[in-house]
Amino acid sequence: MKRVLAGLLALLGLAPTVQAGEVSVAVAANFTAPMQKIAAAFEHDTGHKAVLAFGSTGRFYAQIRNGAPFHVLLAADDATPLQLEREGQGVAGTRFTYAVGRLVLWSRQPGRVDAQGQVLKAGGFDRLALADPKLAPYGAAAIETLTRLGLLEQLKPKFVQGENIAQTYQFVATQNVPLGFVALSQVYADGHLSQGSAWVVPAGLHRPIRQDALLLARGQGQPAALALLAYLRSEKARTIIRSYGYDF
Repeated sequence: MKRVLAGLLALLGLAPTVQAGEVSVAVAANFTAPMQKIAAAFEHDTGHKAVLAFGSTGRFYAQIRNGAPFHVLLAADDATPLQLEREGQGVAGTRFTYAVGRLVLWSRQPGRVDAQGQVLKAGGFDRLALADPKLAPYGAAAIETLTRLGLLEQLKPKFVQGENIAQTYQFVATQNVPLGFVALSQVYADGHLSQGSAWVVPAGLHRPIRQDALLLARGQGQPAALALLAYLRSEKARTIIRSYGYDF
């Protein structure tokens, strides 16, 4: 607790600055753009450097269990951090929700996806991209959505699965796949859609995509890791997170 308090005080400028350090962070692929901005602001404001790795939460879970040297996990769900904590891979009491993600059906082509998502029923496309639901929470949310809409079995033959949400986005961004389910944060910035056409999936069609942070066992007692977790809760970081369409 004393170390946590000292880190917070230093972050607020109420104590002498501790020696700058590095924190190794496993970051869910959907959070790539906001985390890159947050990491830059974090280094500027605290002197600590966040070394970022991006990928699927499922892959990170396996890597952490096999000894990957990460200090902090920013997951795409809340189940994985809880499981790691229960298995002794995370520090109890450090878990919190840093963002609530939104799922979107997106096409690079303007006008291709209507604002109500009726394109899913109307058809007219041969492939539909989504992240592997076994590894990526956004993929699981896409499956839940299609199930609620009664379209899962009809559209299954058209699925093109990405290993993570970043790969899924690339399928659609390069127009190798005409449309797909991606994270809103990948196509939305500064309050508007960056390009193409989209249907923001109503939150009631799938379970909330609560994205939790966790201090991993290797990060226990690391000032830079503690400072990063505190920084994620700052208004400066939250402003960046909101700008990409996330809730809290």
